[in-house]
Amino acid sequence: MSKERAPKKKAPKRQQVFTLLVEVGRKDGDGLPKGSTGAALMCYASGVDEAEAVRETVAILKQADMAPLDVTGYGTLAERREQGHDIPDEEIALMDRALQENAVIVAQVSPFFDEA
Repeated sequence: MSKERAPKKKAPKRQQVFTLLVEVGRKDGDGLPKGSTGAALMCYASGVDEAEAVRETVAILKQADMAPLDVTGYGTLAERREQGHDIPDEEIALMDRALQENAVIVAQVSPFFDEA
């Protein structure tokens, strides 16, 4: 009698928090200041990988009537520390919150205005 091997169970991937900078354009109802041409949003998003964090962030922003144009990923807390980033306690607290709530946290909104 031959023994069949049971398939190996994959360990579930652990959620991590990624720092994302999202550029948004204008859209009716986006809540950005009058006269702005868009904005940069600093976000902390949980996901098993950066691609999932980006997808979730874009989906949430679209639900909030925003128009995401570009996303730049800066990695996890550990990756940012390896790169020499100085990360204040307030930022770490927001990352912890994003992880605990499995959420996307918009930490900062910087509107763009034309210089003309």
